[in-house]
Amino acid sequence: MTGGRKKRAELEISEDAYRRMIGRKRRLTKVRRGAAAFIAALIAVLFLMPIVLTITNSFMSASEISSNYGQVFATSDSGGKTFISKQVNLKFIPDMVSFSQYITVLFKSPDYLFKFWNSVILVVPIVGFQLLVALLASYGFTRYRGKLKEIIFFTYIILMLMPYQVTLVPNYLVSSWLHILDTRWAIWLPGIFSPFAVYLLTKYMRRIPVSVMEAAQIDGAGEWQIFRHVCMPLCRGCMCSVAILIFIDYWNMVEQPLILLSDDAMHPLSVFLSKIKNGEIGLAFAVATIYMVPTLLVFLYGEDYLVEGITYQGGIKG
Repeated sequence: MTGGRKKRAELEISEDAYRRMIGRKRRLTKVRRGAAAFIAALIAVLFLMPIVLTITNSFMSASEISSNYGQVFATSDSGGKTFISKQVNLKFIPDMVSFSQYITVLFKSPDYLFKFWNSVILVVPIVGFQLLVALLASYGFTRYRGKLKEIIFFTYIILMLMPYQVTLVPNYLVSSWLHILDTRWAIWLPGIFSPFAVYLLTKYMRRIPVSVMEAAQIDGAGEWQIFRHVCMPLCRGCMCSVAILIFIDYWNMVEQPLILLSDDAMHPLSVFLSKIKNGEIGLAFAVATIYMVPTLLVFLYGEDYLVEGITYQGGIKG
C-alpha cells in the first residue's frame, strides 16, 4: 500500500509539473505575441505618421501652416535657405478646420487639376499596354522553350535589375533618334515595354501544370484558346498584382518626365509637387492628399488580388 501511494503521489507531482510547464509555455507564447503585435503596431504608426500629417495639415489655414513650418521653407534675401533658429511645431490636429486649400486647388487654380490629368494620361496607357505585351510575351516564354528564348529571358532579368537611372540615357538617345522627345510617346514606349511585368507573369505562368494546357490541346483548343481560356483565368490574381505595382511605380515617376519632357505643361503632378514655391506649403499638403487618393483606392480595391498574386503558387485551385 505504501508503494502504491508513493507512485500515485509521484504521478500527481509529475502531472502538476507538466501543467505548470504547459502554463508557462502558454504565458510565454502570449507575451511573445503581444510583444510582436506591439512592435508591428509601432512600426505601422511610424509609417502612417507622414500620411496622417499630410492629410490633417491639408485642413489647416495658410497662416497656421506658416506659423508651424514657416522656418523650414523660409529663404534668405539672397535666395538661399535660412538657419532654423526655433523649433518646428508638428501638429496633427488643426486649431480650426479650413477647406481653403482644397477650394484653391479644385476651383481657383486649374494648374493642379491639369497636372493631375497629365498623370492619368501618362500612367493609364502604360498600365494597360504593358500588361498586354507582358501577357503575350510571357505566354511565348512559357509555351515554347529553347536556348535562344532563355537567353532573351535572361536579358529581361538583367534589364529589370538595372535601376531606371542607368537606362535613362539610352532611352533619351533612342527617343531623340525616333524624334519623339517632348512627346508623351517618350514616356509611353519605355513604360509599355518594361521587362518587370514580363518577368513576373512568366514565372507565374510556368507554375501552371503542363498537363492542363496539353488537355486543352487534346480537346482541340488552339494557342489563342489556350491563352484566353486557360492561362488568363489562372493568372487573374497575378495580372491584378502586376497592374497595381505598375500603377504605383509610374504614378510616382519623376526622373522620366523631367528628362524626356521639357515642356512643363506636360509634366505630371508628381513633378509639379516638387516645384511648389515658398508660401504654397498649404497647397502642397492639399495637392499631395488628392494625389494619394487614386493610389490608396487602387491598393484597397486590389489588396486581395495583390496578396493572392504574390502568395499563390500556380496550378488549379480546388
